[in-house]
Amino acid sequence: MATDFPGAESSTSKRRPLHILVAWNPTSSGHEAIAYAAWLARSMPVKIRVISILLRPWPATSLSKLGGKYQKSFKKEAKACATAVEQALTEAEVDPKHWDDEVSVFADGSSPAPILSEAAKKFDADLVIVGSSASTPKGRFHTSSTTSALLHSSPSPLGLAPRATKLSKHGITRLNYAFLESGEDTSQAGLLYAASLADRLSLPLRIVAFSPTGIVDIPVTIKKSLVQDLTDQWHENALAMLDRARDRIMDCFPDITVETGIGSGDGWSGAIDALKWKKGDLLCLDSSDAGPSPRVFIGSPTSEFLQNIRVPAVVLPAGYQQEEFTPQP
Repeated sequence: MATDFPGAESSTSKRRPLHILVAWNPTSSGHEAIAYAAWLARSMPVKIRVISILLRPWPATSLSKLGGKYQKSFKKEAKACATAVEQALTEAEVDPKHWDDEVSVFADGSSPAPILSEAAKKFDADLVIVGSSASTPKGRFHTSSTTSALLHSSPSPLGLAPRATKLSKHGITRLNYAFLESGEDTSQAGLLYAASLADRLSLPLRIVAFSPTGIVDIPVTIKKSLVQDLTDQWHENALAMLDRARDRIMDCFPDITVETGIGSGDGWSGAIDALKWKKGDLLCLDSSDAGPSPRVFIGSPTSEFLQNIRVPAVVLPAGYQQEEFTPQP
C-alpha cells in the first residue's frame, strides 16, 4: 500500500478507545457538546470525560483568606456538576461503558483555555469538544472567547459542535475534508485523518473546496470580466487539486469510496449551502501553516467559514501526527 501521508502505516498501531474531553458547564452551556460526544460513541469505542470550569476573577489572596469555606463550596459544586454530567450523558443515551472512571472533572481558574489544554494533556485526549456560544442561531457555530483562544493555541484536535444541529442516530455516516486557506501545499493531516477514519469505519469520504463570492470588494479599476476569468481559473485549479487529492487517497486507502465537490455561492453561507449535508456528516479541517506547531491555529478565512458550518467539525493542529488518532471500529 502506498504511504504518501505521514503515519499512514502506523494508523492502527494502538488499540484503545478514542479519548474525548467534553467542555460543558451545566448552568451556562447547551447540550451540543454532549450530543456530539454521544454521536461519536454510536460509531466507535470512546472514553468520555466531561470538564466543567468555574471562572473566578478573585485574586489568590482573597481565596486564601476564605480558606476552608471556599474549599467546602468548591466540593459541593463539584458534586453537583458530577450529578448533572451523569444525567446529561444518560439523557444523551451514552452507554456507561463509554464513561471514563473519572467522568466528571470540576476545575476553577481565571482563564479557561489553559485549564482545558492541561486537562486534555492529563487525560491524553484525542479530541476536545466545545459547543457554540449561547447566542448562536440554530445550525450555526459561533466562537466564545474560550473557543477562540483554543482555535489559536490548542495542542489537541478540537471538535466543534454547531448549535442545535440534528445528528444521525446511526452516528457518523460520511467523512468530509475541506480545502480552505492552506490549499494543497500543506501536510494535509486533516485529509489523512478523515480518510483513515473513513477506511476504519467503512464509510465514504467526500473532499470539497469552496468558492464564496461577494466577500471581497472589487476595486473600480478591475474589470468584472477579469474577475470572472480569475474565478474560472480558480475553479479549474480547484478541480485539478481535488482530483489529485482523490488519487492520493485511493492509493493509500483503495477500499473506500471517494467523491469530490465544489461549493459556489454568495458568501461562505451560500458556498456551504451549495453542497448537500447529511445528519451523519463529520467535517475535518487543517490548521494554518502560519501557526505554531503542534497547535491548532486558524486564519481569517477559516474563522469566517466556521461561523457557517452545518455539521460537527474537527480542526487538526498544525503538524499533527496521524498515529495519535487510534479508535478501532
